[in-house]
Amino acid sequence: MSESLKPRERWLAILKREKVDRIPMDYWATREVTQMLMKYLKCDSEIELYEKLHIDKAFHVGPKYIGPPLPENTDIYGCEYKPVNYKAGIYYECISHPLAKYKSVKEIEENYEWPTVDLFDYSVIREQVKDIEDYPIIGGGSEPFLIYKHLRGEMQAYIDLIRHPEIVDYCLDRLFDFCYENTRRIYKEAGGRVMLSYVAEDFGGQNDLLYSPKQIRRFFIPRMKRMIDLAHQHGVYVFHHSDGAIRKIIPDMIEAGIDILNPIQWRCKGMDREELKREFGDKVVFHGAVDNQYTLPFGSEEEVKNEVIYNIKVLGRGGGYILAPCHNIQPITPIKNILVMYETGYKYGWFD
Repeated sequence: MSESLKPRERWLAILKREKVDRIPMDYWATREVTQMLMKYLKCDSEIELYEKLHIDKAFHVGPKYIGPPLPENTDIYGCEYKPVNYKAGIYYECISHPLAKYKSVKEIEENYEWPTVDLFDYSVIREQVKDIEDYPIIGGGSEPFLIYKHLRGEMQAYIDLIRHPEIVDYCLDRLFDFCYENTRRIYKEAGGRVMLSYVAEDFGGQNDLLYSPKQIRRFFIPRMKRMIDLAHQHGVYVFHHSDGAIRKIIPDMIEAGIDILNPIQWRCKGMDREELKREFGDKVVFHGAVDNQYTLPFGSEEEVKNEVIYNIKVLGRGGGYILAPCHNIQPITPIKNILVMYETGYKYGWFD
């Protein structure tokens, strides 16, 4: 079989429910995994890696920070991060919370200066998109409660939803305002090349939601809807990421307007793939579903192969599926399992 579409065209065909040559395949992995794969496959660039594995990689574009120099391992919000070595790789964990000590909105207003988009140069995006025109491009979007948890501290952030809703409202409004203007400027500079915006919040744990549906509908969805509407006004599709057992809130997110649902962690409670396809397959495109809690890092090559085939058969039935790992592939994952995932996806993902 021969490919008739480029990666960008393949994604668009799936999103528009049009005829497509094969199921698109995306790539999420840690830096260590990418370097490991490039070395194993003797690739000189990431693009060469994606071409060898037939990956339809979605690339991110964004502005360049041009504000005052930031202290090492500190972000624009004043949160400090510490590199933590998990033996298999390095992650940066937030270790300081600039808003943790404040007890009211008034105190925050008097003592904290919020960053603005004026700290960034958006003109660099014009050059970024030139090099990846054949691939789907991701730009803009939002995940503000993740930042809020860093600003307030994770435990305090959850307490705030119940005891200090006025602080949550105030901070989320400021954070979403930044995301909105940042996204608007990215769209402008990209000149219509942005295909996807990442509108995310991690709503789920392994067995249930991390927040009540009432809290999600109260604090998150109305603000996320503003981002979703902005994307759609610019002809951009909304990629919604939410880990875990999120079955209870999927109808609300679809009603808000999401186009792609990721990552389909089917080992979590209520996330049966057959049921999700049956209930929501005509309303949303599924992205992910190759398990990296067990299958990819610890399963056999045969288990990986069988899972990919099952995903194609179930989630890919009639279209509406983009094959990818459930989250970043970790360095403990055998190279052969990664190769089997993409080789199987390429072999069995063709449409008649």
